[in-house]
Amino acid sequence: MTNRSQSTVGQEINRLQEIVTQLRAPDGCPWDQEQTPESLTSYLIEEAYEVVEAIEDGTASELKSELGDLLLHIVMQAHIAEEQDKFKLQDAIASINEKLIRRHPHVFGEDNSSEKRLEDAVVNWEKVKKSEGRKSWIDGVPKNLPGLIRAQRVQEKASNVGFDWSDVTPALEKFHEEIDELVVEWEQGDIQRSREEFGDVLFSLVNVARLMKIDSETAMRQAIDKFDARFRALEAVFANEERDIEAASLEEMDEVWDRIKHKVAFRK
Repeated sequence: MTNRSQSTVGQEINRLQEIVTQLRAPDGCPWDQEQTPESLTSYLIEEAYEVVEAIEDGTASELKSELGDLLLHIVMQAHIAEEQDKFKLQDAIASINEKLIRRHPHVFGEDNSSEKRLEDAVVNWEKVKKSEGRKSWIDGVPKNLPGLIRAQRVQEKASNVGFDWSDVTPALEKFHEEIDELVVEWEQGDIQRSREEFGDVLFSLVNVARLMKIDSETAMRQAIDKFDARFRALEAVFANEERDIEAASLEEMDEVWDRIKHKVAFRK
């Protein structure tokens, strides 16, 4: 067994591969033996989100643990692919190594220079991806991404060819225009058109956030967390005051809600 204090990254990855191999072996774990790339998909997505949560919470120990869980899924997927004679883990690693070098000509190529701008790096990345066979500049955004993330990524890709506003002002104007169109369709009772216009409102709001350098998905999660905390505090107030929240009017709940908001603001 490897001395853990002197182990290298390669040794630990090899150890993980050995563990996965044992889990998948005939005398291994029945659950792991039955897994397929498809059956593991939902768990893979869940682990990725747990990594994001650990990053946002800022806990190094939790992030370390969650990155390990995510790595397990990568190794497991590669192991199953190797069982099916498709590719090995080292092939996937070689692929990303080559891709990173190919898509960073401003770092590894002949046009390497001392002056590197973020805008140039992003454009270079998308140009190389386009040259790799993609038909559209907005190809490569998974359709099963959460809506806010997908909207922002599509907008970013379109921006790389200049399809974008130079500042947030016209984007805000477009947002208000979309809200007006939504109200018109709703007042006319057209549910299908209202749904479409509501989608346009969300898409235009993501565009506003992007131009403000705000990540929409992160902002939404923070808003949900804030609502979650305040609603639980609302329930606690009613419980402490021995009042029935289910019998309370909206006005009564709003009064407590405002108290909670004021208390939080005052603490800040």
